[in-house]
Amino acid sequence: MGLLDALFRSSDILGIAEETLEFALESSEAAHPDEYMGFLRGTEATELGLDREGLVITDVLIIPGTESNSVSATVQTSSIPNDVKALGSVHSHPNGVIRPSQADLETFGRGSVHVIIGAPYRRNDWKAFDSQGRRTNLEVIDVDLPDSESFFDFTQADIDEELRG
Repeated sequence: MGLLDALFRSSDILGIAEETLEFALESSEAAHPDEYMGFLRGTEATELGLDREGLVITDVLIIPGTESNSVSATVQTSSIPNDVKALGSVHSHPNGVIRPSQADLETFGRGSVHVIIGAPYRRNDWKAFDSQGRRTNLEVIDVDLPDSESFFDFTQADIDEELRG
């Protein structure tokens, strides 16, 4: 079991934020006919106002230098940050097939949930899988995400606190 799997087991992931899923669907459609790829990050449910313990997928991290075409998306592994909030991946299949390929299974080791979105990228054109490629349930949760502008609203004290944490 990898470090990320030990930190974030599937049962700790409550679901994916509605806005995050919509972003991934729209991004997949915009990338068509090429594959779209990103990594999923989570936020503690309590920070989103939910009265439950666990994580909600709230962000899609796009890695600079990702190369994609109609049959694959390749990320330079040296560019992937070692992020303890990373929960898994999201990518599209422009051919509409919503199941993991052998190449997908070989990359599913990083994180515990992997979302595949198929063309034509409608609300029901996606499925979630565990690190072994088995279908898993991922609830769509309607939560208010923090304002993206607040992401850049920090002080040196905030940075120092984060580095100590």
